[in-house]
Amino acid sequence: FDAWLDGTRQPTYKQLQAFAKRTYTPFGYLLLDEPPQEGPPIPDFRQVDGKTEAKLSANLLDVIYSCQDRLEWWRSHRQLIGEPPPTITGSATLDTPPQEAAANLAERLGWTAEVRRSSGSWTNALSELRDRTENLGVLVVISGVVGANTQRSLDVDEFRGFALIDRGDALVFVNGRDAKSAQIFTLAHELAHIMLATEGISSLDRESVRDIAVERWCNSVAAELLVPEDEFHQAFHSTSTHQRPQQLEELAKHFRVSTLVVLGRFLDLGYMDWDRYRAEAAIERRRIAELPQKKSSGGDYYKSRPVQLSKRFSRELIGSTLEGHTPYTEAFRLLSVKKAATFDSLAEQLGVV
Repeated sequence: FDAWLDGTRQPTYKQLQAFAKRTYTPFGYLLLDEPPQEGPPIPDFRQVDGKTEAKLSANLLDVIYSCQDRLEWWRSHRQLIGEPPPTITGSATLDTPPQEAAANLAERLGWTAEVRRSSGSWTNALSELRDRTENLGVLVVISGVVGANTQRSLDVDEFRGFALIDRGDALVFVNGRDAKSAQIFTLAHELAHIMLATEGISSLDRESVRDIAVERWCNSVAAELLVPEDEFHQAFHSTSTHQRPQQLEELAKHFRVSTLVVLGRFLDLGYMDWDRYRAEAAIERRRIAELPQKKSSGGDYYKSRPVQLSKRFSRELIGSTLEGHTPYTEAFRLLSVKKAATFDSLAEQLGVV
């Protein structure tokens, strides 16, 4: 490679093919006189040191493009079966008070304290919120890899999630490499984006988005949806005698969110100022980073794959294919499967056959 760069050697055709494959670069790009300027395909709300981070990894770009393909298919399919577009899209503006928007969203989802408590765990709460979102007509994709390639893991430090909108139809993507408690907030945040009819890539970090009105509003709506103000005041006072780490964990368990989201509510609701929030959030991040990491068992492919694609999308696509409306070649591409046996097993898992 160094010899290619300094011009002492020229790569062979096969070497260029291997290089393109290893770097996830379209082969034709390597033959251009100048590298193409590939900017974000959707608005980028992430910030680093107060500046928008415009460079996207090949992994993130590929995930966005594949989700855009799925949403395009979904829009055509929805029209074919006569289903109306989701009414949640564009149901609010930045002038809508976050509490009002959160109450509207909670009513649409049927998301109540009773539902949250009955979930029993963060994993179950995430599944419940995901299913209720898809019942509204919004596709939810939760994945930590590109396609079905476990060698291409997504980086939580690069992004937490994004929202896509295609003329009213909507899809939210949640980075599955994140903790389940964090994924719940990401899903709620991206739902707020759908309410604004504003697609984009999110980081959700309070400090980095202080100057971005859209992200502040979406964070506020998500926080109020998951940790309602009235309920929080009661829960806070019931745990006020606990030491801070224990208090955070108790409140996080009560609301099925992360401890950092709880700290954010301390700030929002006047229990601490910005400087103290920043200091305590830094301490909590270090504490979380030092916790032992649970090893993933890999799970059941046929149970996890529909979630990585959107369960509703997978079910509708497979059904459409079996009915002859969608070619098998297109279905295999959108599902990222290569074998008919895999397709058949997914159909069985989803109850389509």
